[in-house]
Amino acid sequence: MNPFSSATRLRDMIRAIRSCKTAAEERAVVRKECAAIRASVSENDPDYRHRNLAKLMFIHMLGYPTHFGQMECLKLIASAGFPEKRIGYLGLMLLLDERQEVLMLVTNSLKQDLNHSNQYIVGLALCALGNICSAEMARDLAPEVERLLQFRDPNIRKKAALCCIRIIKKVPDLAENFINPAAALLKEKHHGVLITGVQLCTDLCKVSAEALEYFRKKCTDSLVKVLKDVVNSSYAPEYDVSGITDPFLHIRLLRLLRVLGQGDADASDCMNDILAQVATKTESNKNAGNAILYECVETIMSIEDNSGLRVLAINILGRFLSNRDNNIRYVALNMLMKAITVDTQAVQRHRVTILECVKDSDASIRKRALELVYLLVNESNVKPLTKELIEYLEVSDEEFKGDLTAKICSIVEKFSPEKFWYIDQMLKVLSEAGNFVKDEVWHALIVVISNASNLHGYTVRSLYRAVQTSVEQESLVRVAVWCIGEYGEMLVNNAGMLDIEDPMTVTESDAVDVVEIAIKRHTSDLTTRAMCLIALLKLSCRFPTCSQKIKDIIVHCKGSLVLELQQRSIEFNSIIEKHQNIRSALVERMPVLDEATYSGRRAGSLPATVSTSPGPALNLPNGVAKPTAAPLVDLLDLSSDEAPAPSSSGGDFLQDLLGVDLSPASSQSGTSQAQKSGTDVLLDLLSIGSPPAQSNLSTPDILSSSQDNKISVGTLERLSSPSAQASSPVMDLLDGFASNPPVPEDNGRAYPSIVAFESSSLRITFNFSKPHGNPQATLIQATFTNKSPNVYTDFIFQAAVPKFLQLHLDPASGNTLPASDNESITQTLRVTNSQHGKKSLVMRMRISYKMNNKDVLEEGQINNFPREL
Repeated sequence: MNPFSSATRLRDMIRAIRSCKTAAEERAVVRKECAAIRASVSENDPDYRHRNLAKLMFIHMLGYPTHFGQMECLKLIASAGFPEKRIGYLGLMLLLDERQEVLMLVTNSLKQDLNHSNQYIVGLALCALGNICSAEMARDLAPEVERLLQFRDPNIRKKAALCCIRIIKKVPDLAENFINPAAALLKEKHHGVLITGVQLCTDLCKVSAEALEYFRKKCTDSLVKVLKDVVNSSYAPEYDVSGITDPFLHIRLLRLLRVLGQGDADASDCMNDILAQVATKTESNKNAGNAILYECVETIMSIEDNSGLRVLAINILGRFLSNRDNNIRYVALNMLMKAITVDTQAVQRHRVTILECVKDSDASIRKRALELVYLLVNESNVKPLTKELIEYLEVSDEEFKGDLTAKICSIVEKFSPEKFWYIDQMLKVLSEAGNFVKDEVWHALIVVISNASNLHGYTVRSLYRAVQTSVEQESLVRVAVWCIGEYGEMLVNNAGMLDIEDPMTVTESDAVDVVEIAIKRHTSDLTTRAMCLIALLKLSCRFPTCSQKIKDIIVHCKGSLVLELQQRSIEFNSIIEKHQNIRSALVERMPVLDEATYSGRRAGSLPATVSTSPGPALNLPNGVAKPTAAPLVDLLDLSSDEAPAPSSSGGDFLQDLLGVDLSPASSQSGTSQAQKSGTDVLLDLLSIGSPPAQSNLSTPDILSSSQDNKISVGTLERLSSPSAQASSPVMDLLDGFASNPPVPEDNGRAYPSIVAFESSSLRITFNFSKPHGNPQATLIQATFTNKSPNVYTDFIFQAAVPKFLQLHLDPASGNTLPASDNESITQTLRVTNSQHGKKSLVMRMRISYKMNNKDVLEEGQINNFPREL
C-alpha cells in the first residue's frame, strides 16, 4: 500500500512521522501526506473523508497548516452517522475557532443536531457549541440550549448548563432567559448537573444584577440546605475524594454563597451557621480539606461583618502557616494580607508564626511574609518586630538582604518613637547591610542626626565603633565620615556622654585614621572619597596637631585620575596653605537641616519655586514644611521664610528675582540659549566665572558633589558682618584675585548720588566713583540711615545682580544702626559691568535687621543708576 495515499491508516502515518530522524524528514512526510489528502478532497471521496480529517487533526497538533481541511469538517457534520459526526465535530473544535467565518455555515447543522432524537448526537452538538460558540451563534441557538436544560438525560442537562455559561459570557443580554432554568438546576440530586447549575448561577450573578437579586431572595436558603446536606452526607464512593464527599461541589457552593452574601446582610446571616460548620468539621490533614477550608475562609472574609466568624477564619489561616506544604503557607499569607484590612487584631495574634515565615527557606514565602510583617507594624509593636528583623538580617541570604533592609528602614523611619531609637536601629542596619541601603536612607539619617543635638556625641562614638568592624559597608562609612568631620572634637573629648555609654579613648590621630582608611580603600567609590576630603578639610581646623598629616592625605589626591577628586584636593590644599584666616569660617558645622522640608523634597511634594514678590508675613506652625527655594535664593536667603512663594517656571526664576529681562537680544537669530542650572546662575551672580565640570555624584543638600559649593559660598552672609575678614573667601578660593585687592582710585570725575531705597524707617544712599583706567568698574559707597526712633541690630545688607555684572561686597562698618539719623552704617560695593556703554547697572537688594527683638525684612530693586556707569 502506498504509505502516502488517502487509504493510509492514521496509525501508519503516525509511525512514518515518528520514524523520521530529522525535522527535514518530518516536513517531507507531512508535505506528502497533505498532498495526498488534498488530492482526496478534490476528488470528493466520501469513503476516506473521516480518515483524512483524523490525519489532518494530528498534523494540526504538530503545528502544520491545515486550513484546507475546514470544509471537510462541515461535510462530516452534515453526515447522518454518529462516527462521521463525532470526527467532524472534533475537527471543528480543533481546526476552527469562533473568529472563522466558516462557522456561519455550521449553525444550521448544529440546530438540527440539537433537536436530534439521538441523545449522543445532541451531546456532540452541545460540546462543540460550548467550545466555539460565537455571539451570532449564541443568539441563534440560545432557545434550543434553554430547552435542553430540562432534557430527561442528566448528561445532556449538564452539557446544556455548560453551554449556557458560554452563551451568557458572549451575549450578557441573554442572561435573563436562563435565570429560572438555572434556579431549577439547584434542586438536582445528580452532582454533575448540580455543580454545573451552581456554576451557571454564579456566572449569571456576575453578568446580571437582576439575576443576583433573584438568587439572593429565592435561592440562598436552598443553597445553604444543599451545602449542609453535602457536608453531613454519608460515605458515597462515586463522589469521595480523600474521605471528603465531593470537594468540588463544596467549593462551587461556597463561591456562589460568597457572591450572594457580599454586600447583603440578610443573605450573610442565612449562611453564617453553615460556614461555621464547614470551618470546624472539615479535616485539614488532606489537600481536599485544605481547599475547602481556603474557600470557606475567603467566603467568610467577603460576606458582611461577623467578627466571630472572621476570627475563626483567621485562625484557620494561622494553622495553614504551620503546614509543611509551601503552597498552603503561601496562599495563607496572601489571604492574611487581605484580612489585615478587615481585622488587624486577629491577624496580630499570629505575628510570631508570620515572623518565622520570614526566615523560611522558600524565597516566595519569605518575600510575602516580609510584606505582611510590614503591614502588621504599628507604634505599639515596632520595637520587638524591628529587633526580630534586624537579628534575622545578620544571618539572611545575600539575595534577600536588599528587600529585608528596605522594609526595616521604612519601618524605622515611619514608626520611630524617638530619635535615639531611630539612630540606634539605623546604625545596626548600616553595620549589617550598609551596601544594600539606598542613598535616600542614609541621607535621611544624616538629617536626623544633625537635628538631634543632644545625641551628636553618642552618634559619632557609635559610628566610630561600628566602622572599626564593618569598614566594608559603604553607607556606614559615608555616615561615619560625615559625622567625624562635623563632630570629631566630640569624639576625641568624649563630649555629650549618655548614661548608657562607657567612656572611650580616641585620639585626634585615630579619628583621622578612620577617614584615611576610607579614602584609600580601593573599593570606596567617588562619593565616599569626596566626602572624606571634605571631612579632612574640616578636621584640619579642629585637629591642629594633625594638620600636616591631613594635608599629606589631601595632597595625595592631587594625582587622582578622577577630575572631581583632583579639583577638591587642589582647592582644599589651597585653603590650608594660603587662607588660614578664613578656614575656620569655611569649615564651621553644617546648619541644622529642616526635617520636614527634607521629607517633603524626598516625597516630591514641595515645588522648587522662588518668590517673585514680597508678600505678607505668614507664620507657619512648627513641623509644617517650608517651601523649598531654588539654589540661588536658598544661598542668598532672598526668599522670605514666612512668605509663601507663588509658582514660577524654573527657567524664569532669575528674571523674576532681578526684575530684568535676561532673554536673548534678538528672537530672530535662530539660536536659543540653553538654560543654565542653578549652580551656573549662582556662579554668575557671585562673579566666580565658569562652574566646574559636572560630576556624576548624587547631590543631596548636604552631601556629595555640591559640598564644595556649600563650603565655598556658605559664609556669604557672615562675610557681610564686621567680624568677617577684609577679603571675600569666594574670590580667594579660586586664587584668581589678590587676597587683599588695592583700593581703587577715583579718576577725578564726579557722579551724582542717588537715594537707592527709602521707606518710612530706612534710607539707603549710593555715592559713585570710578577707579583710574578701568571704565567698566564702579565703586559704590552705600550709606544706611535709620529714620525710626528704634535701634536696629543684626543689620545685614545683601544684593544680587544679573550675569553681565560682577559684584563684590566689602564688610560693613557695623551691624547696629542707631536711631533717628544719629549715625549711619557704610559699606563699599564693587561692580564690574561687562556690557559697559550698552547696559546700565541694575540691582536687587535685601535688608534684614532686628527691631525690638523682632525680625524685619525689606527688599527693593534699584533701577535709577546713572547711565554713564
